[in-house]
Amino acid sequence: MKIFYTLILCLVPLLGFTQSNRSSLTIDQIMQGEDFVGYLPERIRWSDDSKFILFSWNPDNDTLRSTYKADIASGNITKLTFDEVRYEPGNGDYTRDFQWKVYQNSGDLFISGITDKKTIRITNTNTAEYSPEFSGDERSVLFRQGDNFFKWSRNEGTVTQLTDFRSGTKREEKKSEQDTWLEEDQLQLFDVLEKRKNQSDARTFRNEQSRFDRPETIYTGRKQLRGMAMSPDLRYVMYRLSVPAEGKRTVVPDFVTQSGYTNDLNAREKVGGDQDTYESWILDLQTDSTYQISTDSLRGIYDKPSYLKEYASSDSSYSDKYNTARQVVIGLPVFSDDGKAVVNITSEDNKDRWIALVDMPTGNLTIIDHQHDEAWIGGPQIGWFANGTIEWIDNETIWFKSEKTGYAHVYSANVNTGEIIALTSGKFEVLEAQLSRDKKTFYMITNEVSPHEHHFYHMSSKGGKRKQITSLKGGHEVTVSPDEKYLAVRYSYSNKPWELYVMPNKAGGKMTQLTRSTTDSFAGYDWQDPEIIRFTARDGVDVPATLYKPAADKKNGAAVIFVHGAGYLQNVHYWWPSYYREYMFHNYLTDNGYTVLAIDFRASAGYGRDWRTAIYRHMGGKDLEDQVDGAKYLVEELGIDPGRIGLYGGSYGGFITLMAMFKNPETFKAGAALRSVTDWAHYNHGYTSNILNTPVQDSIAYARSSPIYFADGLEGNLLMLHGMVDTNVHFQDIIRLSQRLIELKKENWELAVFPMEGHGFVEPSSWSDEYRRIYKLFEETIGADNR
Repeated sequence: MKIFYTLILCLVPLLGFTQSNRSSLTIDQIMQGEDFVGYLPERIRWSDDSKFILFSWNPDNDTLRSTYKADIASGNITKLTFDEVRYEPGNGDYTRDFQWKVYQNSGDLFISGITDKKTIRITNTNTAEYSPEFSGDERSVLFRQGDNFFKWSRNEGTVTQLTDFRSGTKREEKKSEQDTWLEEDQLQLFDVLEKRKNQSDARTFRNEQSRFDRPETIYTGRKQLRGMAMSPDLRYVMYRLSVPAEGKRTVVPDFVTQSGYTNDLNAREKVGGDQDTYESWILDLQTDSTYQISTDSLRGIYDKPSYLKEYASSDSSYSDKYNTARQVVIGLPVFSDDGKAVVNITSEDNKDRWIALVDMPTGNLTIIDHQHDEAWIGGPQIGWFANGTIEWIDNETIWFKSEKTGYAHVYSANVNTGEIIALTSGKFEVLEAQLSRDKKTFYMITNEVSPHEHHFYHMSSKGGKRKQITSLKGGHEVTVSPDEKYLAVRYSYSNKPWELYVMPNKAGGKMTQLTRSTTDSFAGYDWQDPEIIRFTARDGVDVPATLYKPAADKKNGAAVIFVHGAGYLQNVHYWWPSYYREYMFHNYLTDNGYTVLAIDFRASAGYGRDWRTAIYRHMGGKDLEDQVDGAKYLVEELGIDPGRIGLYGGSYGGFITLMAMFKNPETFKAGAALRSVTDWAHYNHGYTSNILNTPVQDSIAYARSSPIYFADGLEGNLLMLHGMVDTNVHFQDIIRLSQRLIELKKENWELAVFPMEGHGFVEPSSWSDEYRRIYKLFEETIGADNR
């Protein structure tokens, strides 16, 4: 075993390794990241008058990015001054006629005219005000300060506090029976005491009668306020309280600090630990009454997941119902113009999602839609990595998304009749959807042309045929201008990084490029346009992958498989990859003779529900089989030497790499596992419990999914790399696996640690060190000299 530290780089064996580099690229060059590629435009937004596109950029390679604006009429781009940044309106709320906007800037609130640009400062305080919005009648602006709602009157300019939520309990003197008896006896014995008490009571009563009305104080005890929303008529407030869990957290030591002392980072809990529980309440401001929303009557709320039957001692002893209702989280209400409220409700185990109409005067729920998945609810704008989106089309109809057919599609529902209509359908995903200002048109991004392309469409809010607006092959990220006449488009292709474009919001419109961000060094290399292929997995499913081929005269007969991270992420596509350093590294590998395959294995995003949930209760099952079947494709179709295949990946990709090296040593000669999960029982709750349930309830799923249980199978050459201040996949993970390998007397493994890096590396020196080690591993184990 060898342990490498980047702090003593001059002493490690890398110095004895000479790269057989036949590429015009170098690893150090690639791993500079944006300094080599260029700083691409990000965080795109429009000015309120729709004349300028604002975005984050750094064409001059400054210390930090800055805010720029592009004039869509002239195409001129300028950097905002500090004053312009200070007074630039941020995101906010518009009046229905789109003539006024209220927004927050630096903790204060402003209201500005869209046409005349007149701006009024509402607050100027050291306490932050936030979440401003217009009331239903638009005569007031609602906003939050701390845990409470306030109202600013547009006519009077006055501020009124509407709620008074406070933590803790009301301070009232609690007297024992003994003390109460003594006080009553004193009052009976002494007339002066009784007289003074009556005077005090009368004074208190008069003060209460003469003071101005104030909101009733609501004490939340030890519970924490976790969001609230006000009805358009300003009468009702729905608010959510959480009861904090007292679970144990992992400490992550930070060794290299400015002070010279070790700093302990208090990181997350492990999966299966106690979780916060939630309650939702309604406050009636007219009556000062509060009442809790009950979910005990929700359809399926007592149902047990089917996996628990595996742990029953016998079928006769198993009940498919819980004795108590499952815990749920009720989202904040979305109000119609006439005050109706709908909420998104998710079960704590994330196997159910309900959309319900809330009767605000009573808190009663009427179910509109119920979605259930024995694995877990997920998908774009549905759940898991994204909140469930709900929006009103009119005062009777909402739209939402569901994976009912296996793909994320748009549905409408009449809240009065309960009628649900599918507005889109097919074997593709609607990735994003939003309504136009007049609510007659959907603006949406879908992958219906291909899972590997994203395009922008128009569709009537009643459904029907979609009109494709963008046309270039690749990926389009679209931001609609406030007047809805133009689109700011961030567009890219496989070998062409993201740039900013503008085009009319109509089919056939010309897309005009505004930015040119890449460096001369980057542009001077002929980057591959890799081929997207499909191979057949052992279960007959076609699996998509990106193939990087070396030139015929450079092909060395070896191959590397790249495994993307996150699990639920797409890496096979025709747009510039989020793994852009890896993309460049793959070009470097092919220059040096390697064939590279990057697979969208089971669990990847973009291919629907069944693809996503194929790993339920068994990570390292079908997702690992896809890597092995990809290796078989390389051998049978591309003539790769079966004894010279390696793989690498980070995070989830690191996990798969470990599983491959431990469970399929006959297939993979070498593997590099970056920031890898080694034992899912030590990962976080929000991600892991959806896929594997919890370790106590479903120990089978964890035992067959965690690499640490299979470490005895290691035969090939394994390189592990991990940041020591990783608060996502803790450094403890790789240390536990290292100890396991020591006890198993395994020798052909190495661990490189990075003292100043977290889960996502930051420093180019760390990136370079990491990938020089990976390349060295492949050269020494599967490279040309290993034929």
